[in-house]
Amino acid sequence: MKKFVYPMQSILNIKNKLEEQEKNNYGIAKAKLMEEEHKLMELVERKDSYEFQIKEAMSSTLNIANIRRLEDAIESMKQFIKQQSKAVVKAEQAVELAMQRLKDAMIERKTHDKLRENAFEGYIKEYVGEEMKEIDELVSFQYGKKVKENV
Repeated sequence: MKKFVYPMQSILNIKNKLEEQEKNNYGIAKAKLMEEEHKLMELVERKDSYEFQIKEAMSSTLNIANIRRLEDAIESMKQFIKQQSKAVVKAEQAVELAMQRLKDAMIERKTHDKLRENAFEGYIKEYVGEEMKEIDELVSFQYGKKVKENV
């Protein structure tokens, strides 16, 4: 009996590679999101630090220049936080897109895996059928041989 050869194996291999690429892209997008969230957290911490410093500056000897500098720094941090929040949202959208593309690639790969399984099952049925045919021929031959010997 011949060896099982799936005629669309090259397509299945390509689908596997595409799925791996999408997994990598998803990992990269996820890492980028974590990086953007970390930057946002650092900016919020810096703004909180400036707010704490301004409270201390107001409770101690008043230094107007220092207080204005801290107020400006807080306003700048608010702008940076707003920009960074937009970057986080953009990164979240990239992660969602990468996840969707990964899901699509997985579905395509699983579809081709199922087609391969079905082709293999058909091959096994064909193989078993040929084997049964050979056994029947052998039994018929042996039976015919015994009948000729007894005659």
